[in-house]
Amino acid sequence: MTVSEFLDLQALKRQLLVQRDELERLSAISAESRAAVELDQTVQGRLSRMDAIQQQEMAKETERRRAIERQRIDAALKRMEDGDYGYCVKCDEEIVAARLNLDPATPTCINCAY
Repeated sequence: MTVSEFLDLQALKRQLLVQRDELERLSAISAESRAAVELDQTVQGRLSRMDAIQQQEMAKETERRRAIERQRIDAALKRMEDGDYGYCVKCDEEIVAARLNLDPATPTCINCAY
C-alpha cells in the first residue's frame, strides 16, 4: 500500500485552499499596518514614531512569513496537479500520511526535514 492510499487528497486540497484564503484575508486586513509611518514631529512625538516604526516592521515581517506560507501552499497544490504530491521533493521517498495530514503543505519527509 502506498501513502496516497491513506490520504484523502480532495480533503487536503480543500484544507490548503482554505488556509491560502485565510492568509490572503489576513494580508488584506493588515495592509494598513504596513503602510509608511508619518515622520512629521508636529503630528506625533519621537517615541510614538519609534513605536509606530517598530509596529510597522513587525507587520512587514508577519506579511513576509505569510507570503512564504502561501508559496508552500501553492507548491503543494501544484504537486497535487502534477501527481507528485506525497513524495519528498529532496529524496523522492513517500512522505508519511500522518505528516501530510498534520501539514498538507509539507514538501519533505521527516528525514529530509532536518
